[in-house]
Amino acid sequence: MKMKSTRLLSGLLVLIIAACGEMATLPISAGTGPQPILPAPQRSLIPTVNIAPAKGWLVGTAPVAAPGTRVAAFASGLDHPRWLYVLPNGDVLVAETNAPPKPDDARGIRGWVMGLMMTRAGARVPSANRITLLRDSDGDGVAELRTVLLDGLNSPFGMELVGNNLYVANSDAVLRFPYTVGETHITAPGTKVVDLPAGTINHHWTKNLIASRDGKKLYVTVGSNSNVAERGMAVEAERAAIWEVDIKNGTHRIFASGLRNPIGLAWEPGSGALWTVVNERDELGSDLVPDYLTSVRDGGFYGWPYSYYGQHVDERVSPPQPELVARAIPPDYALGSHTAPLGLAFSAGTTLPATFSNGMFIGQHGSWNRRPHSGYKVIFVPFANGKPTGEAPVDVLSGFLSEEGDAFGRPVGVVLDRRGALLVADDVGNVVWRVTAR
Repeated sequence: MKMKSTRLLSGLLVLIIAACGEMATLPISAGTGPQPILPAPQRSLIPTVNIAPAKGWLVGTAPVAAPGTRVAAFASGLDHPRWLYVLPNGDVLVAETNAPPKPDDARGIRGWVMGLMMTRAGARVPSANRITLLRDSDGDGVAELRTVLLDGLNSPFGMELVGNNLYVANSDAVLRFPYTVGETHITAPGTKVVDLPAGTINHHWTKNLIASRDGKKLYVTVGSNSNVAERGMAVEAERAAIWEVDIKNGTHRIFASGLRNPIGLAWEPGSGALWTVVNERDELGSDLVPDYLTSVRDGGFYGWPYSYYGQHVDERVSPPQPELVARAIPPDYALGSHTAPLGLAFSAGTTLPATFSNGMFIGQHGSWNRRPHSGYKVIFVPFANGKPTGEAPVDVLSGFLSEEGDAFGRPVGVVLDRRGALLVADDVGNVVWRVTAR
């Protein structure tokens, strides 16, 4: 009886919250591009909570691919595949991972409600804590070989091969493993390179990394421990930032800061600039704040938590820091409010149609704080001369939401395989999709 009452209360609470949220007044396109529209904030006692319940794909169904392309499963039956990495021999590594225990991230009624929402989204399952190797031995676009490369990890995410070492970003540390391309299992223990901010909150646990072109540095993403520093700035030490880590000795410095939750990283080949996608703050209404794609300057500050999109002050943050706001760098390109961009890959070397020859592929995980939904797709942002052209993004994969608002899948990591096809990790569908030209 107690269990039934709890379930009933949970269901009622979900319905109440869903009924109380405001609605977007602008199309998602208004918050997209180099000059997004930024309306006045809309604040309410109860935030808008609108998560698409996780359903998974029906047998024989798949996302909708852009004209001139097709999509098929490269591997299915995975356990929350989030991130992808392609080895020089074409083998694909997939991080099967979910959040680590975070006992202090869900306290009180608010935390309980958010926990319910995460359960609906399919994000409360235990983490597999492994990296799986997928190999397409016969070149037919489907992985025939599947082996556990590494297990016993701690919510792994980012992966990078430098020489004969594989670097893995756990939720609490970067580890180094000796590895020779072609091996299907690593037995040697990992060596810690550097500790990463974690602890009992670890609000944004997904840590990504990318190596410098000379292989001497790692750039590591560390998200904030809150929405807008409501837990105080002490728990935000060295967070909301991209770290630069010396591979040889493990020392680090803050490369860029004021980035609420940076995830995807990519080098623009022409300029050599580092780019990232960032999940911005919530609870200012369905039309705010746009997530974004931006180049990252050494020493740059991007506003969080004190301002957004340059000098737009967030009045919720106290005390204010006008001197920091004055030097906040506006992002290069807005990706729409609450779209949750995670995956990022530059298109150089793609064999998809010419439309996709120069720009960034972005995996948008999808909204929880917007009505109607936003994100839940893979998009392409066209580039020219090392910068976005200003054109609207092009849908690469869509159809992740049903007409009833259920989630068949949620795209996360994106990467080009050795033959130039686009691979997409789908952590609700438990599939790695492969997009090719028709």
